[in-house]
Amino acid sequence: MSKEKRMMVFESELKTRSDEEKGEAFIEGYFAVFNQETELWPGAFEEIAPEAFNRSLLENDIMCLDNHDTRIVLGSTGSQTLELKTDSQGLWGRVKVDLEDPFAKSAYRKVQTGKVRGCSFGFMPIKEDTEYREDGTVKWIVKEADTMEVSITAFPAYPQTAIAARQRDVDAIKKQKLEQRKLKLKERLTNG
Repeated sequence: MSKEKRMMVFESELKTRSDEEKGEAFIEGYFAVFNQETELWPGAFEEIAPEAFNRSLLENDIMCLDNHDTRIVLGSTGSQTLELKTDSQGLWGRVKVDLEDPFAKSAYRKVQTGKVRGCSFGFMPIKEDTEYREDGTVKWIVKEADTMEVSITAFPAYPQTAIAARQRDVDAIKKQKLEQRKLKLKERLTNG
């Protein structure tokens, strides 16, 4: 399996919370949900299994970014400004926002005012199952994701780079099925 970075994006119910006495502000919500089939494009689906984040949560310093922009780090697990955990619903997180940072304050306000409600996470699939369905569609179930970041994002849809990576997989599957049909047709013609 080739190593490719993917981003899965979806609509969420991000919330802001502040403790004015302590001068603290937080963005929290689900950055990923489990067992929810997402259509990447017509005929191609992806789903995240409940165990997908287990290793990353133990081993990785995961960043929280604004729209996958590595220049706008809102928090990280390593600095203990990002808390991530899984439950039966998905990957829940809370990032402590530094309101002294103008970029972080801007991200906080976008969520607070409802301008941004989408969430995403960037990952490389380590283990996944592939289902080839009888109707010609394909579904990937991510069993282990090397998760590098979670993001708040304005556009809850797959970015083109992730679609392009998956599209190559689907194109290869279609080519393989066409070759199989050709072989069967040749066998029928040869055998009568």
